[in-house]
Amino acid sequence: MIRKKKKYSRPRKAYDLKRIKEEDELVAKYGLKNKREIWKAEAAISRIRKRAKKLITAKTEEQEKLFNKLNSMGFKVAKIADILDLKKENWLKRRLQSIIVEKNLAKPKEARQLIAHKHVSISGRIMNIPGYIVKVDEEEKIHVDKGKTIEMKKMEAEIKNEQQ
Repeated sequence: MIRKKKKYSRPRKAYDLKRIKEEDELVAKYGLKNKREIWKAEAAISRIRKRAKKLITAKTEEQEKLFNKLNSMGFKVAKIADILDLKKENWLKRRLQSIIVEKNLAKPKEARQLIAHKHVSISGRIMNIPGYIVKVDEEEKIHVDKGKTIEMKKMEAEIKNEQQ
């Protein structure tokens, strides 16, 4: 059996107040489960940056491949400087959970719960990973089925309003 490796690294300073406050804001803004998700975003962006640094001296065809891949993922890049300018917020904005919130289909924590409970599908395929990076062409194909419980609550509220 092959052992899986971590896809992130912990911060060097465990108790850096500035970093902790910044991470707390991101957790609240994007409705993340924990700070590990922020660290995963940082690691992913750093991998992309490392690849871009290696491609600085490469042919334009290889650079174009990377640009096309990142543009399909939803990052607007036209040159290597744009790739090096990417931040963890750019990665967090492309997560399925954030896209659902951006489309006003749910609130941050509610979006995470809907995804975890398999009420979200992309092109008819059920998706239960909140950290899934949504490609640009998949954005219109996101469907949220909030289920009977939410619809029932709305109907009950309407009935109460009519009775009053």
